[in-house]
Amino acid sequence: MFSCTECGKMCNTKADLNQHMRTHTGDGEKPFTCTVCGKCFSNKFILRDHMRTHTGERPFTCNVCSKGFNVKSNLKVHMRTHTGEKPFTCDVCSKGFGYVHHLREHMRTHTGEKPFTCKVCSKGFGTKRGLTNHMTTHMGEMEKPFTCKVCSKGFGTKHGLTYHMTTHMGAMEKRTHTGEKPFTCEVCGKGFSKMSILKVHMMSHTGEKPFTCNVCSKGFVSKRDLTYHMTTHTGEKPFTCKVCSKGFRMKQGLTYHMSTHMGDMEKTFTCKVCSKGICSKQGLTFHMTTHTGEKPFTCKVCSKGFVHKSYLKVHMRTHTGEKPFTCDVCGKGMSEKGSLKVHMRTHTGEKPFTCKVCNKGYGAMTNLTSHMRTHAGERPFTCEVCGKGFYKMSILKVHMMSHTGEKAKPFTCNVCSKGFVSKRALTYHMNTHTGEKPFTCIVCNKGFGAKTNLTCHMRTHAGERPFTCNVCSKGFVCKKGLTYHMTTHTGEKPFTCKVCNKSFAAACILKKHMRTHTGERPV
Repeated sequence: MFSCTECGKMCNTKADLNQHMRTHTGDGEKPFTCTVCGKCFSNKFILRDHMRTHTGERPFTCNVCSKGFNVKSNLKVHMRTHTGEKPFTCDVCSKGFGYVHHLREHMRTHTGEKPFTCKVCSKGFGTKRGLTNHMTTHMGEMEKPFTCKVCSKGFGTKHGLTYHMTTHMGAMEKRTHTGEKPFTCEVCGKGFSKMSILKVHMMSHTGEKPFTCNVCSKGFVSKRDLTYHMTTHTGEKPFTCKVCSKGFRMKQGLTYHMSTHMGDMEKTFTCKVCSKGICSKQGLTFHMTTHTGEKPFTCKVCSKGFVHKSYLKVHMRTHTGEKPFTCDVCGKGMSEKGSLKVHMRTHTGEKPFTCKVCNKGYGAMTNLTSHMRTHAGERPFTCEVCGKGFYKMSILKVHMMSHTGEKAKPFTCNVCSKGFVSKRALTYHMNTHTGEKPFTCIVCNKGFGAKTNLTCHMRTHAGERPFTCNVCSKGFVCKKGLTYHMTTHTGEKPFTCKVCNKSFAAACILKKHMRTHTGERPV
């Protein structure tokens, strides 16, 4: 036996000792040089194996799948994909791995170590592969050196190109085009194009969520989902639009946003039904549901169908009562982040959506869309019973109660038993009992129990009277005032006292009259 004088390691032969000693000579002596690429090696056997990368020689063949390897050790490792052997085990969570470097990478998920740092944005990564993939987000199209010979698409990494090439290959690999899904779930029978996707799907049956957020303890089925989720805590938006610099938490959000900058010629995916251009395959798939009517995501409680999984997730909160998004001003909870954003405008007064006809502003795009129908005379929501049209679905729903016999005002005040057509109207009404006036005029500080009353009041300061009588041209700040005024021309008195049958032109006058019967004195 021959002993190393530096570290004490024992070697069987003097040749082995000489080779080992090179590991102690500075950066490691490498006297054997490849004549093709100039790369150096510490011994002639490693050089021999390396030369096969140039000659293409693969003398070691797998007897299961016939795949060839240039080094015997690589064949040995490959065999584990067939035997399922995972000899390298994590000491923390006992997860097994077929490769020692995979175990090393996995250990960083426990230690939080991120040794690979992006030189552009300083973001850290646990694997070199993760950093390489990340660098493509900084690359322009000209910097993507790996080009597909079939469709000329560029890629930042060779791995990305290799994966992309399967979309052009034969029947077994061309699953994205043929729709082939050879991996089937034994529980529900659903098919998948990849084994990895099936594995993730199986967690929906087992309830397993191995990736946990260390901030809020929420679990996720994949590391990618956890990574995206963490940005909700950090506020990080790593995907930036090169046109307007807007940031996004997820890459698909950026991809969808880019379509707002694209012209129709740049939208490579075209709907075969209506010829609409779409910027992504995922967007096209989602768009097709508008033609097919397909709603593959079904609520297990009420059986309502949805075209997207995220819509179902939000819908489920109507059953659970969950409202995870809370207003910092008034404490009101919302089931959607977008709803909270719109709600905040009721406090800030912001109205970013403006009518091009009358310049009226709205806090939500949906409200502007409904308003525009009043100018166009459009009434797209039609009653199937009497054919009457409405410009809002909510108004149609209330109208349908007159046909179904359903209580026309299903929301009842528990103080005075008065009924209302909507929950919001009941909420406003309750302020008349509590005396609460949450809507305040910014000019004179007068408070109101309902937002609509504040809106009408604000017109008295602006001098605005948008509701005009077509008989005498008199203007009014609210529609209710005009309706009451019209009775002076028509003589109509639609509000009748149930005690003495006397009729009145307005509800407020009837209310005042009723006190003569009840003896009630106004406060």
